[in-house]
Amino acid sequence: MSDAEHEVETFESADAGASHTVPMQAGSVRKGGFIVVKGRPTKVLDVTTSKTGKHGHAKCHFFALDIFTNKKVEELVPSSHNLEVPIVNRVEYTLLDIDEDDHMSLMAENGDTREDLKLPSGHDDADKLAEQIRVAFDEGKEVAVTILCSMGIEQASAMKEINAGA
Repeated sequence: MSDAEHEVETFESADAGASHTVPMQAGSVRKGGFIVVKGRPTKVLDVTTSKTGKHGHAKCHFFALDIFTNKKVEELVPSSHNLEVPIVNRVEYTLLDIDEDDHMSLMAENGDTREDLKLPSGHDDADKLAEQIRVAFDEGKEVAVTILCSMGIEQASAMKEINAGA
């Protein structure tokens, strides 16, 4: 083999190796924090910790809510074990337009636009938010939409009127 054949390496990942999660000891996670349960990012509603028993570790019992679907989930983990904590970001965009397929045209603070996100759907809270966004937009109000981003998923999570009092 020549040297040229050994020089070229291709990597399929385009995220510079950045992870969607970070490890954290189960005993350190608190109410209001985030954890990954069954591969989904969730927000912890409540944590109960049992005492160390005759047969091993203290256990943490997590009650959590999927941040995108609002489904309740539970997880039982020894308090000394690591679990994954999702990296969660919120980004605010100004709503420019909604097309007939429910795709939103959004503008970031720096002026960049994106048209790859649809109005939220799939559960009651998402459907209600989508209706609020559409009604405010149809009434000609200036609307800011908050996009929740975690583990490669992006979805509208809140909206507010801009200059509502002006």
